[in-house]
Amino acid sequence: MSFRKRTVLVVEDEQSISTPLAEALAREGFEATVAPTARAALELAGELDPDVVLLDLMLPDGSGLDVCRELRRTSQVPILMLTARGDEADRVVGLELGADDYVTKPFSAREVAARIRAVLRRADAISAARPDDPAIALGELRLDPARRTATLAGRPLELSRKEFDVLQLLAREAGTVVTRERLLREVWETSWFGSTKTLDVHVASIRRKLGDSADAPRYLHTVRGVGFRLSAPDELEPQA
Repeated sequence: MSFRKRTVLVVEDEQSISTPLAEALAREGFEATVAPTARAALELAGELDPDVVLLDLMLPDGSGLDVCRELRRTSQVPILMLTARGDEADRVVGLELGADDYVTKPFSAREVAARIRAVLRRADAISAARPDDPAIALGELRLDPARRTATLAGRPLELSRKEFDVLQLLAREAGTVVTRERLLREVWETSWFGSTKTLDVHVASIRRKLGDSADAPRYLHTVRGVGFRLSAPDELEPQA
């Protein structure tokens, strides 16, 4: 039995990084293609339909953030950003645009390969979601796991892949505190040794899309030092 190699689009203009990284990914069993510019990245993404995109944010003909935005218009392909150590602001913006994770330079090829496998496992699990997976209703918030859609008062919520995953986990455990560690483990599927800023960015974005106030939230509550809690159904009953 033969198995299709997973394809990785490496968007990186520095050949000293892209060449050894592509070679290392090939040794890890991936099919890697390099795009040195934003324009080439978008063209190759359309031609190759890659399984995952490694996206450098500094490109000679534009920003990787623009590439991320354009990819998200038509695709839910997993995106891992390649960023410099001090580019926290760019990482935050990239995550808000729909990137799934980031890897900080300098990085090891083994780390990148592990991150790729983690996001692919998650994507595979999403693709295998049961069509009869029941919808979740909490007040005016409704999630449909099978279709991966969410609405608030009948209005569609434009959620990124990870935002939906975070909200779905919280909704399944509505009324119960979900720890930060569990969210990172189950949504990102990786041991997390660094900053939890990634989770905070996604929670802040979800809260904003729900129209919640951080000081007096209706839906998404922060339990300091522990994690987050989505309101239980009885908390969201219409007030008389």
